[in-house]
Amino acid sequence: MDRITPAQPHALHDTAATRQIERRLQQSLPPCTLMQRAGHASARLAQALAPHARSIWIACGPGHNGGDGLEAAALLQQAGRPAWVTLLAEPARLPPDARHALQRAQDAGVRFGPPPAAGALSAQDLAIDAVLGIGAAPGRADAWLQQAIAALAACGAPVLALDLPSGLDADTGTFNSKLIAESPGTIWARGLFHAKNTLSLLTLKPGLFTAQGRDMAGAVWFDDLGSGAQRHPPTAWLAGAAGPERRLHASHKGSYGDVAVIGGEGLARAGRGMSGAALLAATAALHAGAGRVLLALLEGNAGFGIDPAQPELMLRSTEALDLRSGAVVCGCGGGDAVRGVLPRVLGEASRLVLDADALNAIAADAQLRRQLARRAAAGQPTVLTPHPLEAARLLGQTAAEVQADRLAAARRLAEDCGCTVVLKGSGSIVAAPRQAPSINPTGNARLATAGTGDVLAGMVGAGLARGADAFSAAVAAVYRHGALADQWPPGAPLTASALARR
Repeated sequence: MDRITPAQPHALHDTAATRQIERRLQQSLPPCTLMQRAGHASARLAQALAPHARSIWIACGPGHNGGDGLEAAALLQQAGRPAWVTLLAEPARLPPDARHALQRAQDAGVRFGPPPAAGALSAQDLAIDAVLGIGAAPGRADAWLQQAIAALAACGAPVLALDLPSGLDADTGTFNSKLIAESPGTIWARGLFHAKNTLSLLTLKPGLFTAQGRDMAGAVWFDDLGSGAQRHPPTAWLAGAAGPERRLHASHKGSYGDVAVIGGEGLARAGRGMSGAALLAATAALHAGAGRVLLALLEGNAGFGIDPAQPELMLRSTEALDLRSGAVVCGCGGGDAVRGVLPRVLGEASRLVLDADALNAIAADAQLRRQLARRAAAGQPTVLTPHPLEAARLLGQTAAEVQADRLAAARRLAEDCGCTVVLKGSGSIVAAPRQAPSINPTGNARLATAGTGDVLAGMVGAGLARGADAFSAAVAAVYRHGALADQWPPGAPLTASALARR
């Protein structure tokens, strides 16, 4: 059993792949073996997490996840731990292996009873969510499920979820809010129901790491139950840390490439000064290791001079830029002015990062969309870095539809545009045509401040300039961007300008 940390990459498998792995494994094992392994892993982690618990309450649902909980209850009871179970099912309707687990729990002397009253358990106790696992059904609002959700929220003990927090979709990371909204004790449930720990069994599921997954799952642990699941073709990857960059002593600034940043509509054009966004991207590219950074601010920036805080940045007009050399980052704070430069940028840039207003312009202009497609056909590396609303505009959807299945949206946008796509958000997703996407494990809510997306675009541009392929540059930049936020000094404000200089 391992605790999942950002240090190492991990293969992720969706529900369909998990079911396939489970069927193959069950065919090679004696009956009930897999559930017994799951129960053993669950009981072992429960004892480690709550060594001084006076009470371990297990909510067991009507399927295999409930059977895993029953096996854990039997083992905890045999170990002298005070386990008790609320069985949210008729025993006769349990699957055969779960019925066998129920008998084992009864034979071990496990106590069965109703859920605890609100606040009946303490912080040193433990509640185990063995209600649904990957058996969550969208829109499901059965009375027993409502009761379980409310009881887990209100019991007063930290929650260990087996496989998944109940109501979390294994594939998308979306949480079934209908279960919360319609459950008794709505205020408790909406505000407090989340797992402090989740033990993912057999496979690691993508939904644990994106959308609401990171908030709902808490610390994620993994036991493959002897399946060797990590050897099966993955649905996606959880990114890991890249090795340190090695720079040869006999090198020079040209060895690490140029980044040209085009953006920052000036105040004089439409009364919206956005030069700061381009400055942030350029600063980030410089501090991320680019050999030179050229900054081309868009119209309306008359009189803009050198930035005294960043004298290394070289100012250029867009006309003076050689777009075929190095990497181009276009769109940060671009406003409406960016539309005028995009045809040339799309046609000439050898390596390109498109962000913010450049994406909005492409979404609204069929000709620009065709130019983007021609880049893909010509094999010119391009990275798109949309937030969910920008992705929705490119896909002709709503932001809510994108967020409902972030992996699918990122894949679809990558295939449609022939580009590498970074769909930003909790568990940012990097997708590219014809390869398994990557989910980023780093970062936190301190990044939810203006300008951090511009910093990320500059970091991706630096990776491209140094010669990385588009997918690798994006994965590495997203990981580092989040890791910087995770390492931020406690109590110190995280601003985009400070982040760019890290």
